Amino acid sequence: MASLRPLLPIAALLLLLLFLISFHSDPPPILSRTPSHPLDPLTFDEIAAIRSILVSYPPFAAPNQFPAIHSISLDEPPKLIVLRWRPGDPLPPRRATVTAYSPPGHTHLISIDLPSGRVLHHSNPSGFPFLTIDDMRRAIATALNDPSFLQSLNARGLSSSDVNCAPLSPGWFGSEEDHCRLVKVQCFAAAPNFYLRPIEGLTAIVDVDAALVIRISDSGPGIPISAGEDTDYRYSTQRNKPRSFSNPINPVSLEQVGGPSYFIENSHVIKWASWEFHLKPDARAGSVVSRARLRDPESGEWRSVMYQGFASELFVPYMDPSEGWYFKTYLDSGEYGFGVSSMPLVRLNDCPRNAHYMDAVFAATDGSPFVRPDLICIFERYDGDVAWRHAQPHIREARPKITLVVRTAASVGNYDYIVDWEFQTDGIIKVKVSLSGMLLVKGTTYQNLSQVPEGEDLHGTLITDNIIGVVHDHFLSFYMDMDIDGPDNSFAKFHMIKQETSPGESPRKSYMKVIGSIAKTEKDAQVKLSLYDPYEFHIINPSRTSGVGNPSGYKLVPSATAASLLDLDDPPQRRGAFTNNQIWVTPYNKSEQWAGGRFVYQGHGDDTLATWSDRDRGIENKDIVLWYTLGFHHIPCQEDYPIMPTVSSSFELKPVNFFRRNPILRAPPYTEVDLPVCSVMASL
Repeated sequence: MASLRPLLPIAALLLLLLFLISFHSDPPPILSRTPSHPLDPLTFDEIAAIRSILVSYPPFAAPNQFPAIHSISLDEPPKLIVLRWRPGDPLPPRRATVTAYSPPGHTHLISIDLPSGRVLHHSNPSGFPFLTIDDMRRAIATALNDPSFLQSLNARGLSSSDVNCAPLSPGWFGSEEDHCRLVKVQCFAAAPNFYLRPIEGLTAIVDVDAALVIRISDSGPGIPISAGEDTDYRYSTQRNKPRSFSNPINPVSLEQVGGPSYFIENSHVIKWASWEFHLKPDARAGSVVSRARLRDPESGEWRSVMYQGFASELFVPYMDPSEGWYFKTYLDSGEYGFGVSSMPLVRLNDCPRNAHYMDAVFAATDGSPFVRPDLICIFERYDGDVAWRHAQPHIREARPKITLVVRTAASVGNYDYIVDWEFQTDGIIKVKVSLSGMLLVKGTTYQNLSQVPEGEDLHGTLITDNIIGVVHDHFLSFYMDMDIDGPDNSFAKFHMIKQETSPGESPRKSYMKVIGSIAKTEKDAQVKLSLYDPYEFHIINPSRTSGVGNPSGYKLVPSATAASLLDLDDPPQRRGAFTNNQIWVTPYNKSEQWAGGRFVYQGHGDDTLATWSDRDRGIENKDIVLWYTLGFHHIPCQEDYPIMPTVSSSFELKPVNFFRRNPILRAPPYTEVDLPVCSVMASL
């Protein structure tokens, strides 16, 4: 049996270790307390109570009938009830949604009322939830007990004890895959950094419910296994090597003389500057920001901006059509979960001094609650940026830009995704995604490009001896239920075009003209971004206008992004069809939250954001949801080896005619007395 060390180029056994290191049988006091907000996540005690309800539920009460629990989450109250709720009011009834699975092929979706302890609804939808830890272990054990698979390992001079194996989601490529849950098991030669020692071309296709190897694919005999030299990235190893030829950098820290300026009420309500919002961990999304609102600096009125926002789905297609690679087209959030893939944040490195950390409570396969510590951190940031400034001969005014950051970091196997929700004093919400971790690499016989025959497509970059970094994409779709001064909003497009002047009209020959329009239906709001056909995109409240008549609004400000180049009928693109456009707008529907669909594992792509949007429902002056897909094309390079320096992209939600004037005009400047200087005294 192979060692169950952490691995996976895609979550899998890594999740096992996360469960093991994070499980606590006794709930920490802060996670046992009674919820105080309608959107507070389920507590440790509530998940334990739900398990007790399920154990005595008649369909599951018989011996060996209890299903595998895939997730237990809060069934949030209807939006109207949450909007009407005020602190001090009784909480709406607490309800939970349970996703479970019983082989062969029985998915369970169960609604539970906690006050009464009753099962309110139980359905058996089509589709498979993501695999449990038990499923993953079974898939690996099945492969490593198969004589043909072992023979292929032995032919490479390896035994089952010499490898780490990864149970990989197979995607979907035809109806023959519909009737069982499949896992594709691939292995790596054991090493401190095993990701860079692939056993190329060897794949076991496993029916995980039947614990049966359906087929062995071995296209890699003769491809050497990389030696993996000099790939250990741990500081304990690196510190013993000669220092690089650069000047050392002294540690840098933001010291807050008066302590942090944010306040956390009842564990989940964050108050900072003019902002207030609810924050909770989520097994699938990582973190969820809700009820984000601002206090108007002129009137003191609380004004709503966003009802809820989170990372809805992640699509990572690799661009190698060969047998061992074509299926690597992952939907990481729906197949593995951003929250359950997150390890505790590294203090002082992932997050600075004075950060506040938020733990999460999730459900294990048997329904028992466990604690994932330090899943989210919250901190103030000052990078030396300027909030606003202007200088004249006799006037010089500038203000420092301080922001509040909510951070999660999902380690989905080889890749790490750092997601920041950054709140700014001028009303901007900035969402930043950063990628780090390790490449998913392919073994090759080549040690130098001079050995590659002319015209051969490597599908990537030769980054070191016998290793190709395969070209791939990353697309993250964000769900943002915008409520600008209330739920009824519209999507406005402002088209910038070249306008030529009439003869004799002006010394100018042309200028840029702006033409505004309101999207009536969903198809009007499907947008592919183009530098040479520019637009501005606003979410506005047509019923709330300024003193000069402009509607209150926020605009979406994209940064660097990428678009999918795959054929729309390619099976992976059908599953990741939410990447067909960068912007979508849909009417609010509580059941439409996950851009790739509720059940992504081996899904066909018939329950995606693209499917919903093609219904072409009306979206003018309605409760609407804004979706934005941020993308990265990644052509690997040598500097990505053995571990990648972080790359980032972002977008902003920026006030537009929301405030009467600059909302931070009255912000005070810093002076020397505000920031005392500490110095190190010489030893006596």
